[in-house]
Amino acid sequence: MSKQFKLNVDPRAQTGRSASRRLRKANRVPAILYGKHTKPESLSIEGPEFVRLLKAVGSRAVLIELQRGDKVDKALSFLQEVQRDPMTDKFLHVDFHEVKENEKFEIRVPVHAEGESFGVKNQSGVLEMASYTLRIRVLPKDLPESITVDVTELKVGETIKVGSLKAIAGVEFMDPKGQPVVSCVEPVAEIVQEVVVTASAAEGAAAAPGAAPADGAAAAAPAAGDPKAAAAPAAGGKPGAAPAAGAKPGAPAAGAKPAAAPAKK
Repeated sequence: MSKQFKLNVDPRAQTGRSASRRLRKANRVPAILYGKHTKPESLSIEGPEFVRLLKAVGSRAVLIELQRGDKVDKALSFLQEVQRDPMTDKFLHVDFHEVKENEKFEIRVPVHAEGESFGVKNQSGVLEMASYTLRIRVLPKDLPESITVDVTELKVGETIKVGSLKAIAGVEFMDPKGQPVVSCVEPVAEIVQEVVVTASAAEGAAAAPGAAPADGAAAAAPAAGDPKAAAAPAAGGKPGAAPAAGAKPGAPAAGAKPAAAPAKK
């Protein structure tokens, strides 16, 4: 059975946004208590006391005994919902669900993995939680703080489901029996490596012979002795070579003999 906690609450006569804002400015948290056999009751909680309660409770499923002002009877309940401002992280509203000691009720209980998985220890596997909470039906006296799942024998590729969980006295699991709770899977790094190898193989297959050269790549030089290759003129070579720098157009090349004059008739 989970531990019971106590919390002092005060009745709240005024409701609505304006009244709730005034409560928060006074460092109090608006709340409501409802249940199967009672009408909803508006309450308010002292802010610091509620913060201390949450720190003591942690992530456990527990029952909270509410002392409502001067009322003699106390309400046994559990935290149904806690609303917080996403920007300031301040508490906006709290919902309590009342339960009866002799009546079963439904509640969500956190799941904790216990032990070192065989797949993690010997197969480089990774433990993956599929269900962080489970819905159960139970009497207040039998409420467990959490559901402990032994993963010692769990191997890579195996999954523990709701139907294979160890039975707990007085606890009835309400989730589908085939719902996965915790699995042992292959490490993500190996999966990523396989994707990279596959992509590299696909790129290699695409680079077939005769493919166009990459952008900016120089054309290959013709092989030696290729008759189609145009031979470059040697220095000081045959007529048709470009004139030397500074030479006048039409001037004979250096060392060339002048043309013979025509014979006189």
